[in-house]
Amino acid sequence: MKEKDYTLDTYEKLLMAFERKGYTFQAFEDFVSKEHSGKAVILRHDVDRIPINALKMAQIEHKLGIRASYFFRVVPQVWNTAILEGVVHLNHEVAYHYEDLTLTRGDYEQAITHFETQLARFRAYYPSKTICMHGSPMGRWDNRKLWERYDYRDYGIVAEPYFDLDYSKVFYITDTGRAWNNSSISVRDKVDSGFDIPVRSTFHLMELLAKDQLPDHIMINTHPHRWFDPGLFWYRELLLQNVKNVVKSVLVKATR
Repeated sequence: MKEKDYTLDTYEKLLMAFERKGYTFQAFEDFVSKEHSGKAVILRHDVDRIPINALKMAQIEHKLGIRASYFFRVVPQVWNTAILEGVVHLNHEVAYHYEDLTLTRGDYEQAITHFETQLARFRAYYPSKTICMHGSPMGRWDNRKLWERYDYRDYGIVAEPYFDLDYSKVFYITDTGRAWNNSSISVRDKVDSGFDIPVRSTFHLMELLAKDQLPDHIMINTHPHRWFDPGLFWYRELLLQNVKNVVKSVLVKATR
């Protein structure tokens, strides 16, 4: 039987494949704080929904001695202090997946006040020094525009991945839309990349790795709610994402 993609077992195999090729894994806050000469993967997880899946991924990484970054939304279906504490206990970075302009419907003053409040909530569990924008694909506001009026460094934030990584040197890979780097269904989760390396699947990514066809510095962004053990929830996510991708493709075309 053909092995399924976007399973937790496949994710673990991907991590081990990178380790065999001599890559180290780093949280985002660690990568931006030092110079790099060896091969490194920044592991970033955007926790948009189903936070229990984030804990499962964090447990897999901890078992392998890997540290990663988890950016949590603060909406009720995601904010879960027990899971936050569990991920922190496993030695991972925990930080804010901000969407303040969307939540305040474009009111900048309310948005920055909301940002300050939420950042303080995170720092009750972890000394968060980074943040990461949530794309809010169905919303009209680009949450990054908050920083056209304010400066996140004023709040003790040292880096935001859409502003503070050089993507001519760091290959960005994201599973947005349950398809690696598919720009036709990614509304805002995209960067100006210095690399043209199509990735058809997680298994194809491992093939590229085995053939030494990947650069030394990579950021892998996964959304834990896409990754399940095979079964009902795996198929449900497949069907739901296929429907969402149709809507996203229309939104992307409309913004071109």
